Amino acid sequence: MTSSAPGASLPVHLQVEVTAACNLRCRMCLVAYREPVDRRSGSLSVEAFEALIDQLPTVRSVTLQGLGEPLLAPDLPALVRLLAARGVATGFNTNGTLLDARHRALLLELGVDWVHVSLDAATPAVFEGIRVGASFERIVRNLRALVAERGQRRLPRLQLNAVLMRRTLGELEGLVRLAADVGVDRLWAQQLAHDLGDTAGREDFAALRAFTDGERLWGSPGDGGGGGDGVADEVADEVREVVRSAQALAAELGLDVRFPDVGEVPGGPGGGVDDEGVPHGVDELPCDWPWRSAYVNHDGRIQPCCMLMGDDRATLGHLDGPGGFLGAWHGPEYAAFRRALLSDEPPEVCRGCAQYRRRF
Repeated sequence: MTSSAPGASLPVHLQVEVTAACNLRCRMCLVAYREPVDRRSGSLSVEAFEALIDQLPTVRSVTLQGLGEPLLAPDLPALVRLLAARGVATGFNTNGTLLDARHRALLLELGVDWVHVSLDAATPAVFEGIRVGASFERIVRNLRALVAERGQRRLPRLQLNAVLMRRTLGELEGLVRLAADVGVDRLWAQQLAHDLGDTAGREDFAALRAFTDGERLWGSPGDGGGGGDGVADEVADEVREVVRSAQALAAELGLDVRFPDVGEVPGGPGGGVDDEGVPHGVDELPCDWPWRSAYVNHDGRIQPCCMLMGDDRATLGHLDGPGGFLGAWHGPEYAAFRRALLSDEPPEVCRGCAQYRRRF
């Protein structure tokens, strides 16, 4: 095990929260538990975005999303055009409610590379009970229209994203059928991103932590948000059965799917880095975000990844700081974070992460 982390090369991927404003209040998202954000004041400016990209000629893809709804970002078209002019692939995840005719035409005109739409259930009641303010029928109608209008171009690549939790587990086969019927390219089901154990004692996370603790499939429910690496035996058996059945159905329907691994795979640090200080791979280290990617908030705060949910958790720098993004990327806080991630005592915020535990 190394005791220090060599300097990292520049990132090849970025995720940028172009806006913190959102038109929904999804129960597994911090947005639902905080005051609404104005779409103009709560969005990243074109100038700040361009300055960021100017520092990173290595970047090959950028995901334009964070906690907010990207289609609410006032300058989204300008950001996409800026990236396209530099040959950088780009896309985002949307809740799908704003994928009306105008926005669909805009996305096709811009040549966005991928669009992922959040759809966690195949029945309106279950879905709308999670994504408060959404209309299941409208989103499916918008999706069907985008598939049709895309035609044979195959761009943007279309994917349904579903958060797999206790109340949506029984919806998985229905989602497979729906995704195949609508004609999207892929269905991606993931578990809840974080157990939020590092926020214990924080009242501003209490309601979200309670919801997460009752819904997550990894870690035992009722353990206070800091659960173990495994899943409760009876839940694990049920999840495996559901996932196997859904995988078989997807193969039958010719649908590409990605489902989470709920097997007993140990999380934890790995055994080495390459010449640039990058871990040798996820088989040895469950997360390589701090070496290959970064997450930038709408207000310029720089964080190691997108799994944190909350701009005050593991902030490692600011775009307005000395040296901008590069000053933070090569700075002491990032270096310390990388060292800790390579050690037997990872940062506290990483310990409850589904990616780190290989449960995502």
